[in-house]
Amino acid sequence: MKLVWSPDKASKAYLDTVKSCELLQESNEAELISAMAAGWDAQMIVETWSRGGATSTSIGLSNAIHQTGGRHICIVPNEDSKTEYESIMEKTTGISPEIVIGEPEEAMEKLTGIDFLVVDCEKNDFSRILKVVKLGNRGAVLVCKNVSSRAVCDFRWRSVLDGKSRIVRSAFLPVGKGLDIAHVAGAGKSGSSGKIERKWIRRFDRESGEEFVIRK
Repeated sequence: MKLVWSPDKASKAYLDTVKSCELLQESNEAELISAMAAGWDAQMIVETWSRGGATSTSIGLSNAIHQTGGRHICIVPNEDSKTEYESIMEKTTGISPEIVIGEPEEAMEKLTGIDFLVVDCEKNDFSRILKVVKLGNRGAVLVCKNVSSRAVCDFRWRSVLDGKSRIVRSAFLPVGKGLDIAHVAGAGKSGSSGKIERKWIRRFDRESGEEFVIRK
């Protein structure tokens, strides 16, 4: 299986988020992320949040879950953040997603099968998180928020993924404070480790008699 785009779910989540965030400023980012999560039929959505951060993205992801029937998990750093987050989400949506307390790098190690990940790089080190994240076998969409606010803009998908997942496509979108997005292929037969299986191909040169071994 692989991620397959569903336009109907995407449009419904988008419209729901427009309505939910009509009183919030800069909701375009939430609407886009919501549509992507629903459109890719995400079953395991994980995001990071810290006190004082915008909750519009969380609202959008909650709307996406209504379309996909999956899980929505938010990682917060401490109890104070959890209390504030729960209060805001219950006030605006009437519900709150699953909440995990702890550092993102540690929390990610306990979660498997993530197929939609949203990280605020203004608050967290996305590179360190991606080194421990366990993506789903059918592929995943990775979203890095607030890209333009980073002090050092040397973010490169191929370097942070460290070759454990194949990048299908990636893009930077000037939405909100900047979004870096990547769609990565599934792990295939390699399981939850995320390593891509490679093949060794042998070829013989009839004229010289030499044997060539190519890794594909």
